[in-house]
Amino acid sequence: MQQPKLNDQSDDILFGDYLKQWLLSIQDKIEETTFAGYKKNVDILAKYYNDKKIYLKELQPQDIQTFCNQLYSSGKTGNTALHYHVLIRKALQNAVKQGLIDKNIADLVDRPRKEKYQANFYNKQELKELFDCIKDDPLELLIHITAYYGLRRSEVLGLKWSAIDFENKMIKINHKVVDVKGKLVAKNKMKNKTSNRTLPLIPHIEELLLKAKAQQEQNKTLFGNTYNTNYLDYVCVNQLGELIKPDYLTQHFRIIQINNNLKHIRFHDLRHSCASVMLANNVPMKQIQEWLGHSTFQTTADIYAHLDFTSKLSSANAISNALSTQNEQLKQEQVLDLSSYEQEQHNYDKQRLDYEIEELERQLEEKRKQRDYDMEM
Repeated sequence: MQQPKLNDQSDDILFGDYLKQWLLSIQDKIEETTFAGYKKNVDILAKYYNDKKIYLKELQPQDIQTFCNQLYSSGKTGNTALHYHVLIRKALQNAVKQGLIDKNIADLVDRPRKEKYQANFYNKQELKELFDCIKDDPLELLIHITAYYGLRRSEVLGLKWSAIDFENKMIKINHKVVDVKGKLVAKNKMKNKTSNRTLPLIPHIEELLLKAKAQQEQNKTLFGNTYNTNYLDYVCVNQLGELIKPDYLTQHFRIIQINNNLKHIRFHDLRHSCASVMLANNVPMKQIQEWLGHSTFQTTADIYAHLDFTSKLSSANAISNALSTQNEQLKQEQVLDLSSYEQEQHNYDKQRLDYEIEELERQLEEKRKQRDYDMEM
């Protein structure tokens, strides 16, 4: 596909039109889902700047700041403003490289501050309640796999039978299915290198998988020629052999919660639930990173550090034991008994961060600020 050339007469090109041309020029270089997200934002930016008749060479830092301010006024978060800012900067950086403008004026605009994300989740008891509610539900297997392995939605929908080694008790996460403008797209390319991972096959999941495999064989016989044979290697299919669609998964999961009076979380929050249960059971953060397939340890720490309350209790016990007398130690051990906090696991995200965690987040924020703006959101 031949990409359109950007207009050399930059004096005559509106900034909104330039954004559209730039996006088309990089279409073959980015993922379909990334392009779809970019296009949605570019369309909004293009209308905004074209309505104001702002040309590429006339664009000023205040024009960018004013757009961000309008986002804030309409109730949008700093994260949303950051997405637009990064997109504008990428486009302008390309214009600099092509000699259309002399400098990237987005560098003169304060970068919107990314707001801290607080992951929502189910604790161990809430997960058990969920599992009790989904017995014999069409999504029973899918929900169990997601909660036990902390998979992304695209990863669980892309799970294949050929990736499951029943003999050696292993499961490979190496394929995904995503929705691009209503069309299901299957890919072997994962989100990042560490997303491609091999994990132990948990006995409970193995039992559910074998049951599902037998049911699929039965469905093939039952529905005959109407059974879809295009997805025979996929685990997560409906009774007719069709791939389960991401939107259906999200909507049906919400229906399950409503019908059973369960706490509302997103389907993706089952991934966070998996991490929270591991943290509550003293699984090291590094192992959680490998289990979830995060690209870096910093990503895992940034999302889940505030949940790691047991490590703080261990620190409290250590300093208490080191500085207290023998009688005081006995009292402290009673006060700091880990078992007394078991009922409060689900409230860890509301606990105030101590200095050590605050310092870690401050350092991570500084490193993020130093990164090149040309990151892929």
